[in-house]
Amino acid sequence: MTQPATHAAHEHGHDHGHDEHDDGAHGSVGSYTIGFLLSVVLTAIPFWLIMAKVIPNSGTAAFVVLAFAVVQIVVHMVYFLHMNTKSEGGWNMLALIFTLVLVVILLAGSLWVMHHLNVNMMPMAPHDMRNMP
Repeated sequence: MTQPATHAAHEHGHDHGHDEHDDGAHGSVGSYTIGFLLSVVLTAIPFWLIMAKVIPNSGTAAFVVLAFAVVQIVVHMVYFLHMNTKSEGGWNMLALIFTLVLVVILLAGSLWVMHHLNVNMMPMAPHDMRNMP
Protein backbone atom coordinates (compact mmCIF):
# COMPACT_ATOMS: atom_id res chain seq x y z
CA MET A 1 0.00 0.00 0.00
CA THR A 2 1.15 3.49 -0.67
CA GLN A 3 0.94 6.25 1.83
CA PRO A 4 -1.02 9.36 1.05
CA ALA A 5 1.02 12.23 -0.37
CA THR A 6 0.35 14.50 2.59
CA HIS A 7 1.70 11.97 5.10
CA ALA A 8 4.84 11.24 3.03
CA ALA A 9 5.61 14.95 2.73
CA HIS A 10 5.70 15.33 6.51
CA GLU A 11 8.04 12.44 7.27
CA HIS A 12 11.23 14.25 6.32
CA GLY A 13 12.90 15.02 9.62
CA HIS A 14 10.21 17.30 11.08
CA ASP A 15 12.43 20.42 10.91
CA HIS A 16 9.64 22.89 10.35
CA GLY A 17 11.56 25.84 11.75
CA HIS A 18 11.43 24.56 15.31
CA ASP A 19 14.63 24.51 17.25
CA GLU A 20 14.26 21.25 19.14
CA HIS A 21 17.81 20.69 20.34
CA ASP A 22 18.51 21.36 23.98
CA ASP A 23 21.49 23.70 24.23
CA GLY A 24 20.55 25.05 27.63
CA ALA A 25 19.29 28.31 26.12
CA HIS A 26 16.23 28.34 28.34
CA GLY A 27 17.94 27.08 31.46
CA SER A 28 16.89 24.38 33.83
CA VAL A 29 15.85 24.19 37.45
CA GLY A 30 19.45 23.45 38.37
CA SER A 31 20.88 26.47 36.55
CA TYR A 32 18.21 28.76 38.03
CA THR A 33 19.00 27.39 41.49
CA ILE A 34 22.72 28.02 41.00
CA GLY A 35 21.98 31.55 39.79
CA PHE A 36 19.73 32.22 42.76
CA LEU A 37 22.25 30.89 45.29
CA LEU A 38 25.07 32.91 43.73
CA SER A 39 22.87 36.03 43.83
CA VAL A 40 22.09 35.50 47.52
CA VAL A 41 25.76 34.95 48.38
CA LEU A 42 26.85 37.96 46.30
CA THR A 43 24.33 40.09 48.19
CA ALA A 44 25.03 38.71 51.67
CA ILE A 45 28.82 39.08 51.56
CA PRO A 46 28.90 42.85 50.84
CA PHE A 47 26.10 43.40 53.34
CA TRP A 48 28.13 41.60 56.01
CA LEU A 49 31.34 43.45 55.03
CA ILE A 50 29.67 46.82 55.56
CA MET A 51 27.58 45.98 58.62
CA ALA A 52 30.48 44.31 60.47
CA LYS A 53 32.88 47.09 59.38
CA VAL A 54 35.37 44.51 58.14
CA ILE A 55 36.95 47.08 55.81
CA PRO A 56 37.70 50.28 57.76
CA ASN A 57 38.51 52.48 54.75
CA SER A 58 35.26 53.68 53.13
CA GLY A 59 36.84 54.07 49.68
CA THR A 60 38.11 50.50 49.68
CA ALA A 61 34.78 49.25 51.00
CA ALA A 62 32.92 51.06 48.22
CA PHE A 63 35.26 49.55 45.63
CA VAL A 64 34.75 46.03 47.03
CA VAL A 65 30.95 46.44 47.08
CA LEU A 66 30.98 47.72 43.49
CA ALA A 67 33.12 44.74 42.46
CA PHE A 68 30.55 42.39 44.00
CA ALA A 69 27.81 44.30 42.18
CA VAL A 70 29.55 43.82 38.82
CA VAL A 71 29.96 40.10 39.47
CA GLN A 72 26.28 39.89 40.39
CA ILE A 73 25.29 41.63 37.15
CA VAL A 74 27.26 39.02 35.22
CA VAL A 75 25.58 36.21 37.19
CA HIS A 76 22.15 37.62 36.38
CA MET A 77 22.97 37.97 32.71
CA VAL A 78 24.32 34.45 32.40
CA TYR A 79 21.90 32.49 34.60
CA PHE A 80 18.65 34.45 34.21
CA LEU A 81 18.92 36.33 30.90
CA HIS A 82 20.84 33.44 29.24
CA MET A 83 23.25 35.81 27.53
CA ASN A 84 26.38 34.31 26.10
CA THR A 85 28.53 34.71 23.01
CA LYS A 86 26.48 32.11 21.10
CA SER A 87 22.98 33.53 21.64
CA GLU A 88 21.50 35.43 18.69
CA GLY A 89 24.70 34.92 16.71
CA GLY A 90 26.70 37.09 19.11
CA TRP A 91 24.54 40.20 18.60
CA ASN A 92 23.31 40.13 22.20
CA MET A 93 26.87 40.34 23.47
CA LEU A 94 27.73 43.12 21.02
CA ALA A 95 24.70 45.13 22.16
CA LEU A 96 25.68 44.55 25.79
CA ILE A 97 29.25 45.74 25.19
CA PHE A 98 27.97 48.85 23.40
CA THR A 99 25.60 49.59 26.29
CA LEU A 100 28.37 49.14 28.86
CA VAL A 101 30.67 51.50 26.94
CA LEU A 102 27.94 54.15 26.86
CA VAL A 103 27.22 53.73 30.59
CA VAL A 104 30.91 54.02 31.48
CA ILE A 105 31.27 57.17 29.35
CA LEU A 106 28.14 58.68 30.90
CA LEU A 107 29.15 57.89 34.49
CA ALA A 108 32.79 58.93 34.07
CA GLY A 109 31.78 62.17 32.37
CA SER A 110 29.20 62.94 35.04
CA LEU A 111 31.66 62.31 37.87
CA TRP A 112 34.30 64.43 36.12
CA VAL A 113 31.90 67.33 35.65
CA MET A 114 30.63 67.13 39.24
CA HIS A 115 34.18 66.99 40.62
CA HIS A 116 35.28 70.04 38.66
CA LEU A 117 32.13 71.95 39.58
CA ASN A 118 32.78 71.12 43.23
CA VAL A 119 36.38 72.30 43.02
CA ASN A 120 35.70 75.46 41.03
CA MET A 121 32.39 76.58 42.53
CA MET A 122 33.04 76.18 46.25
CA PRO A 123 33.15 79.44 48.21
CA MET A 124 36.59 80.69 49.03
CA ALA A 125 38.11 80.26 52.43
CA PRO A 126 38.76 83.50 54.39
CA HIS A 127 42.52 83.31 53.85
CA ASP A 128 41.95 83.05 50.07
CA MET A 129 39.84 86.21 50.08
CA ARG A 130 42.68 88.26 51.61
CA ASN A 131 44.98 87.36 48.71
CA MET A 132 42.57 88.63 46.06
CA PRO A 133 43.51 91.90 44.28
